[in-house]
Amino acid sequence: MDRAAFSGIHAVLYAFFGADERLDRAAMRRQVELCIDADVDGIVALGLATEVAKLDEAERRTIMDWLSEDVAGRVPIGITIAGNSVAAQVAQIRHAEKIGAQWVILQPPAVGAFAAPTYIEFFGRVSAETALAVAIQNAPAYLGRGLSAEDIARLVARYPNIRAVKGEGSAIDTAHLVRQAGDAVPVLNGRGGLELVDNLHAGCAGFILAPDCIDVAIAAYGAYRAGDEARAGELYAHMLPSATMVMQSLETLICYGKRLFAARAGLSVDDRQPNLVPTPFGLQLVANHAHRLGTFKSARQIR
Repeated sequence: MDRAAFSGIHAVLYAFFGADERLDRAAMRRQVELCIDADVDGIVALGLATEVAKLDEAERRTIMDWLSEDVAGRVPIGITIAGNSVAAQVAQIRHAEKIGAQWVILQPPAVGAFAAPTYIEFFGRVSAETALAVAIQNAPAYLGRGLSAEDIARLVARYPNIRAVKGEGSAIDTAHLVRQAGDAVPVLNGRGGLELVDNLHAGCAGFILAPDCIDVAIAAYGAYRAGDEARAGELYAHMLPSATMVMQSLETLICYGKRLFAARAGLSVDDRQPNLVPTPFGLQLVANHAHRLGTFKSARQIR
């Protein structure tokens, strides 16, 4: 994958469960179809929004298999890799290769807290085991560990297979990371699309977002890239109240962000415990935001 392939808006899937807390095949397929209809530039699975820590190894492979089947080559597939050893991450990468993923996103191991050289060596060893393009997820606010922009610059200079960075920081942080990483290493952000326009001003190549407001984010991104910053700002302002509501924490995103997407997509939500239990007021807010945003649309309908 070249730099252009990392640009744009990529969806990261929610994990949908049935009342029995098993993965819901039909809902996962519906989510993929809606994301493709919304003109996403790619789809990512097994990220934090996918509740990857609640999934066993067989379920992680199942989601990869389903995603490959449902996408059927229409958009690039990325797989987030979470594991507490080099061997564990490489084993997941092997399945990502098998299902035809174009890239993988490495998370730091969740055990321990170490100095930057330890994580740099870890990521380097994992990336050396695959010919797929590799990105690093640098999200210390959510993962409890991460690298500085300067550390990332050293990492990507040392390991050329690492071709992108998935950040979860402010537009100010993004600008600093972009400067340190260099033109050859695109930076994508998340955070529900918060500061979308400012992140683009900062040099962000694109975003990886859960799908609750992604149709509006895609339209805003398209307007910005077309030179219509005023329209991009209008669209961002339209999604901002909803993005702010669901991005209070990772648990809030999984609880209310998933419900916001479901309300707009005609799906239902059952939780896998442990989970944040929605309150009546929270559910009313979800209904209000879903009504304001309307039915999930393609970006062409929004523009």
